[in-house]
Amino acid sequence: MFAPAPTLPVSDADPFALDVLQDPLQFQAALRDAGPVVYLRRYDVFALSRYEQVHAALTDWQSFQSAAGVGLSNFRYETPWRPPSILLEADPPHHDAPRAVLSKILGPRALQKLRASWVLDADVLVDQLLSNTTEFDAVTALTAAFPLRVFPDAVGIPDAGRENLLPYGDHAFNAFGPANSLVEKGAPRVAELSGWVNEQCAREVLTGDGFGAQIWAAADRGDITHEQAPLVVRSLLTAGVDTTVNGLAAVLYAFARYPEQWARLRENRTLARTAFDEAVRWESPVQTFFRTATRDTEIGGTVIPDGKKILMFLGAANRDPRRWENPDVFDLGRNPSGHVGYGMGIHQCVGQHVARLESEALLTALASRVESLEIAGPVRRHLNNTLRSWESVPVRVQLS
Repeated sequence: MFAPAPTLPVSDADPFALDVLQDPLQFQAALRDAGPVVYLRRYDVFALSRYEQVHAALTDWQSFQSAAGVGLSNFRYETPWRPPSILLEADPPHHDAPRAVLSKILGPRALQKLRASWVLDADVLVDQLLSNTTEFDAVTALTAAFPLRVFPDAVGIPDAGRENLLPYGDHAFNAFGPANSLVEKGAPRVAELSGWVNEQCAREVLTGDGFGAQIWAAADRGDITHEQAPLVVRSLLTAGVDTTVNGLAAVLYAFARYPEQWARLRENRTLARTAFDEAVRWESPVQTFFRTATRDTEIGGTVIPDGKKILMFLGAANRDPRRWENPDVFDLGRNPSGHVGYGMGIHQCVGQHVARLESEALLTALASRVESLEIAGPVRRHLNNTLRSWESVPVRVQLS
């Protein structure tokens, strides 16, 4: 066990305790106040919660590698529960070719082809919902329904089994944390869900015009290998739904909490993308990621020994008052660029443009029809070791 220097703040708190996951803000504030680096004795890891150090670690892949796993498990010594992601859990040079392929397929220019159909899909979904009711659960009716409506089609997987995407993603993000009750809850279905996801990555299962087919075409061109192609498709299916669902839930929850900001969006619908990024900063759907020191590395005045894990609190960094004015306020007047909700550096979320387009379509559809929205009942969190997630956000809307 590592013996921390007397000057290094030490905490015995558990960031993965269920009560902390339920409401992590007080814990994160205490962590930021304790110092730029805090040793978490329970897990033998070094916590970074201030923006400066989190940003520095995210952008220094040479000193803080992803290839040893971005969860608590250290792949130097432990066998991962599934073959590692060749995007998220890889570093250059192995990371570069798959990343280049996916960056092109999911880039803003390529996504323009989907814009019109996704806007229409959002209009249809919102019209169907509001024609029946003005009080509903925003999570089930909109923020889960819309990504599950458009994203699997964009990837090109069949209709059957799409309900598996959310529980598979939920377990994958839980598995980045310790082997606690949340991981145990998902364990019985791991083999079933992993088998289903792997089947969807096969070339013959995918439609001929989706993201998945484009990945396989890249393999035919030699941009990546045919062995890498299904793993790249798997990355899409793993990370492309849960994160967006929770990002959309975050922005609707924010608007229900801050009605003046909803009025602002209705006056200027071009703020839809800013609203989504501000919600990602404010709620940070991805709360934490780990890295592993490749050598003895100083950060924030502390030397992280070679092979030790750091735990980066993205959500805490996105509310660090050293970086953000009034960080606890959801404010469309803020420029949220620079937040680390998508990560930063070479591992910054490759699907962020997809999520932004989905949010723009949904928010624009709602803004043209809804005068105001408010919370209509108790909200419930869905606990996850990595994600800031919602189970239920009941809302009541007034139509325009």
